[in-house]
Amino acid sequence: MRTRRHLQPQTGAAVLAGLLFALGAGGQTPVPEAPARSNAFNDPFVQVTDALPGCLVPEGPLYTAQEVRVLEHERTQHGTSCHLSGRCRLANSYLYDAEIVPRVQRYLQRDGRFDDTSVWVLGQRRIVTLQGCVQSAAQAEAMEQAVRLVDDVMGVVNLLSVGTAREAARYPVAAPQGR
Repeated sequence: MRTRRHLQPQTGAAVLAGLLFALGAGGQTPVPEAPARSNAFNDPFVQVTDALPGCLVPEGPLYTAQEVRVLEHERTQHGTSCHLSGRCRLANSYLYDAEIVPRVQRYLQRDGRFDDTSVWVLGQRRIVTLQGCVQSAAQAEAMEQAVRLVDDVMGVVNLLSVGTAREAARYPVAAPQGR
């Protein structure tokens, strides 16, 4: 047979104090900081156009120290077999990116069709990712097709958004500055 234990009624102040303690008010419970992230692999990431002021800035290629440790081996091996077979000029796919991204930037800026956009370009493994804002779906498709024409580009990931609405962003957004 179980006996019931009766709890003493608490005053409102005692309940409030308990809640505040549980929620960590007053600095009682430290909030864990997110791990530091950086572009440890120096993946090229540049803004190529800047005509839509409300366009959300993409986060860019940021990695925690743990992610860097996990990805290091994979990244050093990517493209080695292509190079050894004689099909690829460089021994690693990521080595092309430092050449590709400036050419993509120059090509898009000189084209003229994309002057009314705000777009960032990321290069990783000869794959170019387009992030930012365009005026129409047709313009996004035209930009994707233009980038495919740049030498050494193996593929294009089109994450462009039509307009500047926050909910339209198809890419991770950078944290606001000053935080």
